[in-house]
Amino acid sequence: MDTPHTSIRPATPATSLLARYEAVRSASLALAAPLSAEDCQAQSMPDASPVKWHLAHTTWFFETFLLQPRLPGYTVFHPRYGFLFNSYYNAIGERHPRPQRGLLTRPPLQDVLAYRAHVDEAMARLIPRLDGDRDMEALVELGLHHEQQHQELILTDIKHLLSCNALRPAYVGTPRPCAVVSTARQEWVDHPGGIVQVGHDGDGFCFDNETPLHQVLLRPFRLARRPVTQGEYLAFMDDGGYRRPELWLSLGWDIVRTQGWEAPLYWEYLDETWQAFTLHGMEAIDPDAPVTHISYFEADAYARWAGARLPKEAEWEQIARGHPLEPQANFVETGELHPRAAPAGNDEKAPLQLYGDIWEWTASPYEPYPGFAPPPGAVGEYNGKFMCNQYVLRGGSCATPRSHIRATYRNFFPPDARWQFSGIRLACDA
Repeated sequence: MDTPHTSIRPATPATSLLARYEAVRSASLALAAPLSAEDCQAQSMPDASPVKWHLAHTTWFFETFLLQPRLPGYTVFHPRYGFLFNSYYNAIGERHPRPQRGLLTRPPLQDVLAYRAHVDEAMARLIPRLDGDRDMEALVELGLHHEQQHQELILTDIKHLLSCNALRPAYVGTPRPCAVVSTARQEWVDHPGGIVQVGHDGDGFCFDNETPLHQVLLRPFRLARRPVTQGEYLAFMDDGGYRRPELWLSLGWDIVRTQGWEAPLYWEYLDETWQAFTLHGMEAIDPDAPVTHISYFEADAYARWAGARLPKEAEWEQIARGHPLEPQANFVETGELHPRAAPAGNDEKAPLQLYGDIWEWTASPYEPYPGFAPPPGAVGEYNGKFMCNQYVLRGGSCATPRSHIRATYRNFFPPDARWQFSGIRLACDA
């Protein structure tokens, strides 16, 4: 097996790196805690994975890329786990088919938890030995951000699974607080355009797809202050949005017809009102909260209906670079697990909810930046080979860990994906 490398090399004291490792690994277990073994076993669609598989796969990453090559005397927990819990790393070897992960009733959940404990104990011995080895410390950090990606997937995948149950069971039973807010008006943030810097500058961790830093020429543009709300999206629906082919890209319109889309994923018309399945169970639609669980095709159709467009990812990044993460941003740590309304009364020149709440579709296809080259070895398969038939999303969601996001972060999904917390922020030419 080739020794993988990453392009970002943070110098991290071993004690703080170990503390971060323990915190991230504990957070995964906390997300699984409300679930039964049966909940953790099932797979609701090929794009989703069982919670048990997420817990094992993130553990396999550390065992495969760090413990086996670098910890003398390390004993592999089980010789076939590499086949079961490899995701898409062809350089590592063959793997269990992704659509059939829900068939893995063995190993049971308790064995997967024992696997995690085995690897965690070994990592606690390895990390202090890495002090000064910047390549390997960077690989630990990559593994932690990889696990944070899977923490978000644990929530989105279990939400899809529970939504398939006629009981509409809640992931967490505590209802969300119903704060009464006055929604911020939809205003615009202007940008003069020009030659701008896009991408990560190498200060701290980033994924390889955020590099290299490069220049982009932008025309003057305007970005909406806040995301599109559920009430605004309802107006699109009431105006026949799902019945008007002139609003849709051809492939999107084909999917609308073949899949029977008439509302965002998880919306149901019950008792003469729209309701939505959430991680807290069924709830009435909040017209002031951002619309979520929509595809790129729906976002694009709404933007066309509204007389606007979706932002390019470079446009989104330029606005975000001037506005750091807000202390009140709605990430997974708030426990709300659902987008919240943008409050009125803020500085009307500042954008709202750039980070957290919903991933925001951009008009940009997911492609390499000029000069991009994936790292050598198996870890080079992490991002680069997916740069086809995907669109970029920015900003993070209510299911994203706060320490995982930044202005340059590039998420990506196929244009018909809807099970993520994805929504809309409009843009237009100035």
